[in-house]
Amino acid sequence: MPPELDAHLLNTDPPAHTRLRRLVNSAFTKQRTEQLRQSIQTVTDQLLDQLAARGGHADIVADLAMPLSLTVISNLLGISEDNRPDFRSWTDTLLSPAPDAAVQSRKAMKEMHRFLANLIDRKHDVPGDDLLSALINEHTHQDGPRLSRAELVAMAFLLLFGGYHNSAGLISTTVLALLSHPAHLTAVRSGKLAMNQVTEEALRWNSPAMLAVRRFATQDMRIGEAAICKGERVWLAWASANRDPGQFVTPETFDPTRDTRGHLAFGHGPHYCPGASLARLENEIAVTSLVRRFPELSLVDPVSTLQWTTSLRNRSLHELPVSI
Repeated sequence: MPPELDAHLLNTDPPAHTRLRRLVNSAFTKQRTEQLRQSIQTVTDQLLDQLAARGGHADIVADLAMPLSLTVISNLLGISEDNRPDFRSWTDTLLSPAPDAAVQSRKAMKEMHRFLANLIDRKHDVPGDDLLSALINEHTHQDGPRLSRAELVAMAFLLLFGGYHNSAGLISTTVLALLSHPAHLTAVRSGKLAMNQVTEEALRWNSPAMLAVRRFATQDMRIGEAAICKGERVWLAWASANRDPGQFVTPETFDPTRDTRGHLAFGHGPHYCPGASLARLENEIAVTSLVRRFPELSLVDPVSTLQWTTSLRNRSLHELPVSI
């Protein structure tokens, strides 16, 4: 990751992190997120209308999860529809397991940095009613910049990247969980099972983000049977923690009636995901609307044959073919 895209929330500590976090938190309050409900529902309905008009088979990833999550975060940040295909291509490249991924990723990051820098310049001259314009205002605050230009570009990158792929992954994984557990699907359709319970269990059971932000040991230590030397990089697997039998009974089982408190799908502490409430809202609207709109919705392929990404950054389905 080049320095120009690396100076974001996940890679900073207090006091810089505290300052950045305060600015982002003001944009992702529950009240402000709730104000997005109608626009998310509108986009969802439009996408489902397209599925209904086509009939037959559909791909939940390409036809619902990806376009919905990209539209929501793009609208929030004020990114025009014309630029969204490029951004999708760049982020897909960053998550690619292909042999030449490193070279292609560096190229994609340079292009993404150039795009975000130019976008910020345009919004500085002609601000809009969007989150990115609000952050630019903090950069040019009359009492002095609260956000440096590098921090502004990196913040835009983090919000776009995290708000797009992780939200899309959650939607498709939740649909898969319900379609492969018919009793829970029936309960959702009848209103006997709340969608927020399904969302929390999907997050615990198969979160799209498997690893916490990288850490570096400041001293020699031992955690369980692992010896960690000072200076070593450490990846903490919260996906593993979410299936800890000491915390959750029969953790490999998808059970939305369980108590999911304590899951770490959105992190914990100072680095808890600021967009958690938005991701939850997107998922609940998208999945509820989908399963109620199409009562005959079913999987086309066996679960065991579905293909998943192999990136450390994201666990999500390449596609989820369904019959509608």
